[in-house]
Amino acid sequence: MLLLGIDTGTSSIKVSVVDSATQKSLASAQYPAKESKITTLQPGWAEQSPEMWWEHTVQALKQMNASGAYDPRDIGAIGIAYQMHGLVVVDHNRKVLRDAIIWCDSRAVPYGQKALEHIGREKSLSDLLNSPGNFTAAKLAWVKENEPDIFARIDKVMLPGDFIAMKLTGNITTSIPALSEGIFWDFRENQVSADIMSFFGFSADIIPDIKPLFSEHGRISVDVAEALGLRAGIPVAYKAGDQPNNALSLNVLNPGEVAATAGTSGVIYGVSDKLIYDPQSRVNTFAHVNYSADQKRVGVLMNINGTGIMNSWVKENLGNGLNYEQMNAEAIKVDTGSQGLRIFPFGNGAERVFNNRIIGAQFHGLDLNRHSREHVFRAVQEGIAFTFRYGLDIMRSNGMNPKVIRAGHMNMFRSDLFTEAFVNSTGVPVELYQNDGSIGAALGAGIGAQVFNTPQEAFSQFRPIKWVEPSQTETYEAAYQDWKTLLEAQLNIV
Repeated sequence: MLLLGIDTGTSSIKVSVVDSATQKSLASAQYPAKESKITTLQPGWAEQSPEMWWEHTVQALKQMNASGAYDPRDIGAIGIAYQMHGLVVVDHNRKVLRDAIIWCDSRAVPYGQKALEHIGREKSLSDLLNSPGNFTAAKLAWVKENEPDIFARIDKVMLPGDFIAMKLTGNITTSIPALSEGIFWDFRENQVSADIMSFFGFSADIIPDIKPLFSEHGRISVDVAEALGLRAGIPVAYKAGDQPNNALSLNVLNPGEVAATAGTSGVIYGVSDKLIYDPQSRVNTFAHVNYSADQKRVGVLMNINGTGIMNSWVKENLGNGLNYEQMNAEAIKVDTGSQGLRIFPFGNGAERVFNNRIIGAQFHGLDLNRHSREHVFRAVQEGIAFTFRYGLDIMRSNGMNPKVIRAGHMNMFRSDLFTEAFVNSTGVPVELYQNDGSIGAALGAGIGAQVFNTPQEAFSQFRPIKWVEPSQTETYEAAYQDWKTLLEAQLNIV
């Protein structure tokens, strides 16, 4: 059986078709070629059109189907991965009522803070495992107060992947992991949080039907199937946020296993069998893809909004037409530490690791007589790696001590320079795999459609393509400590 995976990212839609027998991708496509638009109506805001996601999904699927590498009618199940924490709202006719407020939007922070104070920090953290912060529930509270006419017309609240599934099938469903990432789920009571719903004044009717994550969330409609060249009735058998899905795609399912991504944002994601939380909610805990009431599996997530987006900004504004490989070739001419140039990559909204503060991207120590663009190219990658180290130390303080980190050989991890900076800054080896979110979503569909008996069976042919060990830890440690001192002075941490 062939399996289709759809990864609804911030910058593009990636699709892949995987042969369940070999667990290998037969074809993939990405749309658009350039990064998708993010609308910023005010500083700290970030929105995207859900209908744009759908149109890009259609175009990516048509492009992949045209490859001739497979027969689209042999696809037997569909899985969806998606950018986490976004807010999509529709009316009774399944019409989108406003653009989605996406993950890096910071406007809802005060609403989450008020909920935290009302519920009580200890109760919120012990029951929700997080502060409401600027997650989906708080975003909905912002709509309720600032756009009451829109709020009054809401039938269902969805995450981005739920919307894509709705367009495919007409059904709207959710799952415990999805509700947990929106901070709607009470882990102690094993139900939708009464505290959140009551404080924000939300009706229970806005929550979609709750289904197991690995299960049928609807079947593709006749009209959509005809438009996409697929068979009608194919089940959508899996939906997961991009970071839990990335962990699945790297076979990170058991306590102590850890995954990382370094795309637009950066994430370290570790699995635990304990309902743990950070007292300051600088890192967050969500139900993992294999969470159940009987078998607790949670993902402890450290997120940095500004990582790859900083490298992209430098490329577009300072690269003068260079591609990433050419930038890296210039950067490796510079010694470790970038001759004292330090860069904070925090220019993409409020950062949770800094208690939802907006810091902004910053350059420190720029010497106009000594530094050139090649120093900037290197300092950006080092600054991103140092940010991962800073976040990992918070995770370590909460009991997450990885011996190895798995990552896909993609985005920033395609750069040997960045990978070197990452392993030497963190002191943790990295296993790289030729895998991505759309392949993980396809394999997730195979698990949900019971093509595979267990998640482990879905990854029985899983092998790393590269192993990178720390080799210059002392040099990187000195540069990191200097970077950290500058950062904590900026944050007034003593």
